[in-house]
Amino acid sequence: MKNILFVFIGICTVWSCKNSNTASVSDTMDAVVTRLYEKHSPEQLDTLSHGYILSLLSDSERESLAKNYWKFKVNVPVTVSIMRHKKQEVIPFWLEEAGFKKTSLTVASEMYEYEVWQKDFPKGMVELGVNGFDKHRPVYFVSVAPQKAEDKLEIEPVFPAKQHFETMEAGAFTYHDWDGLKLTDVPTELKGQKLLTTIRGRAREAHTVGAFRKSDTPSSEKADNITLTWSDDPATTVTISWRTNTKLAQGEVTYWTGNDTLRQVAELNKLQDRMLQNDRYIHRFTTTLKDLKPGTLYHYRIQEEEYTFKTAENTDQFVFTWFGDTHNDKKWGEMLQRSTVQHPESEFYMVAGDLVNTGLHRDDWDKWFEYSGKSFANKPVMAIPGNHDSQDGLGAALYRDLLVFPKNGPKGLEPGLTYAFNYKNALYLMIDAASFSNDDQTEWIEEQLKISKATWKFLFVHFPPFNEVEEYPDMVAKWVPIFDKYNLDFVISGHFHYYLKTFPLKAGKPNKTGTTYMTSVGTSAARETKNHQPFVEKRLENGNFYQVVNISGRKLNMKVYDSSGKQVDEIIREK
Repeated sequence: MKNILFVFIGICTVWSCKNSNTASVSDTMDAVVTRLYEKHSPEQLDTLSHGYILSLLSDSERESLAKNYWKFKVNVPVTVSIMRHKKQEVIPFWLEEAGFKKTSLTVASEMYEYEVWQKDFPKGMVELGVNGFDKHRPVYFVSVAPQKAEDKLEIEPVFPAKQHFETMEAGAFTYHDWDGLKLTDVPTELKGQKLLTTIRGRAREAHTVGAFRKSDTPSSEKADNITLTWSDDPATTVTISWRTNTKLAQGEVTYWTGNDTLRQVAELNKLQDRMLQNDRYIHRFTTTLKDLKPGTLYHYRIQEEEYTFKTAENTDQFVFTWFGDTHNDKKWGEMLQRSTVQHPESEFYMVAGDLVNTGLHRDDWDKWFEYSGKSFANKPVMAIPGNHDSQDGLGAALYRDLLVFPKNGPKGLEPGLTYAFNYKNALYLMIDAASFSNDDQTEWIEEQLKISKATWKFLFVHFPPFNEVEEYPDMVAKWVPIFDKYNLDFVISGHFHYYLKTFPLKAGKPNKTGTTYMTSVGTSAARETKNHQPFVEKRLENGNFYQVVNISGRKLNMKVYDSSGKQVDEIIREK
């Protein structure tokens, strides 16, 4: 995955906001959706068509959607080619209006075939429109060539401000959220042109046809989705987050150990999921309690509900529970709550990515919180994003808004997604491989392992370096030597829906002193492509699983359970 993260929804560059007579696509669609809510019933919203949406637009809104989706400046006269997926049923409304002509040329990738539309532009600004009002994920991409072969073309990105360029040829990729998908057939007329790549998430920017959703558990004035995390030292701090509707403008936490009662006001963040017709806006409150006493049981109250949490004590004994993909699955929630009863000694929970099915949909997060019951209100949960949480190249903004983690990751990367924390005598490296490239995290991973004095070292990364479905050669080449060098104990992953445990490995081969690589699944397991590998010690293909890790000084015991609470595997390590 290339480390170029485009974030379009809700963002307008300085140039396009201040120097355009029309609003951004995001602002335009906010206004359009607001009118739709005002004038249409939920049943009517489910029947909207492309033509009907067009009929509702004012002239300025139509111009915004036709010109503010993609902008760049060229220094010479150019021919712009738009590669439009042939199976997209409705042609973008602005394409012919803007003067683009369909040619006889076609471009093909390993999965898609595109028709080519072209238009000549003079030196200056090129303005292009939205992909459509549906959510057609193979969105169009662009190539540009000077009209005179002797001209040296220079392109200045305007919106999006960060634009990646490829060369138009077989082997080039077109989508940054899927850079493994390569072009296979490029006509001679287009070869060598500058290819402007994009992301599939751009299909969501004007998505209104078949787009509206409902939350099964909309917000109210009562605080819910109460969640404990750590954004600092687990011995002396805890972060608390919760949800209400927008009628409440302030929230606070009352907490105490005995008669010493303290209050702290929370920070408010207003979140929007504009296609969520029964709960478009919510308030998310967050506060971090500091200067707490280590090893102490605290009571806390939000509104009328009372909960507890315990800070980490100064011992080398503790228990934690971890899950692979949870996918806002009700069965996972039932298993979580069962594990809470069966293993009350567990001090916190971990999730190895893909918490929900669609990380951009807040109703999926509503289900995730609902199914977890009160488990995360009394014991912290720590997680990393998976490809479903950081989806379609749009990043993990909603994940980040709902779950607050340490901001101590690699410099230059969005904070709170890749991070590290210590709990007693263990180090946890939490790696976001869904949003960021391996290269941008390699040095940071090695530095964390190099300076760590922890007895036990865990690394959570959603994509498993060693598995029986898909190879990750870049990760194996760049990270595994570091894991071997610093004697990392466990690499814990999800992504594939089965339970898998390798032998301890060094350089990819069994070695008693090596790293154990594990994959597990909290949602229902499924049989996936299997190419049996000699490094695999055990694989389970049916069921939902969770792992309980008991650390006592230099001894570790990890037991694996299925959804009924039956033990199905065990790992014992001693140093």
